[in-house]
Amino acid sequence: MKKDYLLKERPMRALFLFALPMIIGNLFQQFYTMADSMVVGRYVSENALAAVGASYSLTNVFICVAIGGGVGASVLTSRYFGAQEYRRMKKSISTALLTFLAVSLILAVLGLFFGQEFMIFLKTPEDILQMAVEYLNIYFMGLPFLFMYNVLSSMFNALGRSRIPLYLLIFSSVFNIVLDIYLVRSLGLGIAGVAWATLIAQGISALVSFVIFLKELRAYPENTRTVTQEPQSPERTAITRFVHKYYSFRELSTMCHVALPSIFQQSTVSIGMMLVQSVVNSFGPQMLAGFSAGMRVESICIVPMAALGNAMSSYTAQNLGAKQKDRVVKGYHSALGLVAFFALLLCLILELFHSAIIASFLGSDGTALALETGSSYLRFIGFFFALIGLKMCTDGLLRGAADMKMFTIANLANLSLRVIFAVTMAPRCGIAMVWYAVPLGWLVNFLISYGEYRTGKWQVKSSNS
Repeated sequence: MKKDYLLKERPMRALFLFALPMIIGNLFQQFYTMADSMVVGRYVSENALAAVGASYSLTNVFICVAIGGGVGASVLTSRYFGAQEYRRMKKSISTALLTFLAVSLILAVLGLFFGQEFMIFLKTPEDILQMAVEYLNIYFMGLPFLFMYNVLSSMFNALGRSRIPLYLLIFSSVFNIVLDIYLVRSLGLGIAGVAWATLIAQGISALVSFVIFLKELRAYPENTRTVTQEPQSPERTAITRFVHKYYSFRELSTMCHVALPSIFQQSTVSIGMMLVQSVVNSFGPQMLAGFSAGMRVESICIVPMAALGNAMSSYTAQNLGAKQKDRVVKGYHSALGLVAFFALLLCLILELFHSAIIASFLGSDGTALALETGSSYLRFIGFFFALIGLKMCTDGLLRGAADMKMFTIANLANLSLRVIFAVTMAPRCGIAMVWYAVPLGWLVNFLISYGEYRTGKWQVKSSNS
């Protein structure tokens, strides 16, 4: 497969080939987070499953910040790659890696100091609070590895090398599951065991990914003339040389224009669910356990839609960099066809097997209330995955074109509507109002983003960026 296939292959084939490794890789990533829940649910307790679920809404925010930052930063990489500006491409990559390393360290420190306060704010039930905090403290120590891996994965994808992070993720996922079982069942570490398993697996995968990525970059010659540097004082030479070679505040500014809205977009669902989590928590540990299992399954179902959205982002950026705007429109229509296929498949699976899927998370002591809560959620949400697919692909096109204003407004509307609806309606009408808010937010987001797409302003934005 040639590295420029996003520019030359038929749009549907190019998008599918690009998205497929991300789909498989992200499925493995979700499977091992799902394995965390299954292992503690079956071999520790239903309360342990509820604790991991209560933590998940917060941890997923950090995951989405890492993914959103990587996807946003990779738009520049894709654009420079399409235009064959390899020197700028390399500097934007090193700028992104150094920036997100600093961000991850800051977030890790904040998480370690304020993790318990976050969980109290989310109204975590008292009988699972300490387990949730124990899990979070270990998780926060691994944030630099999480950020490094996700940013590097997005960079690999931007270069059309999506199979490399796939192979690394498969290794990491299998290794994580093995560690889960060993640390929890054999060593009896309980909820801490799954947290340590995730940290170790992600750390090894991130370091290996970094070594491979450095080797990959050497294949791209800069072909630019040397810039004469002004004389510098000896004591500042090393620092200024490093900054000149590896960091650019100009690239950082351009990157933030795309990355910050992308982080917001990727985090919208998670921030919304974190705020809604306080509503779910008020219904008690049993409903929380069932809802947590349902959310894990939803995360897996969203994977192909998110992958198509990210593929559309890189596809748009590369083709706009190569001055092929008509090809972007054809790709968008092809992406919507793929969304319809995946949405139908997911709906059939959840309608037929919702109870069996939720039961697999609950051990022999699982309660009927937990099973009914999770099953009801899956039965309902299965009909609406087409909406998030439409949203993701349209957002991906706007993000790839650096058309971020309406993109940001659309995701803010999604977040606000979901939170307001759930917080106001669930206490009055029951927990089902929490999941009614989900497709409502997706629909509003899509309509706003699609309206912006129809105006054609994204073509002008891409020309000016």
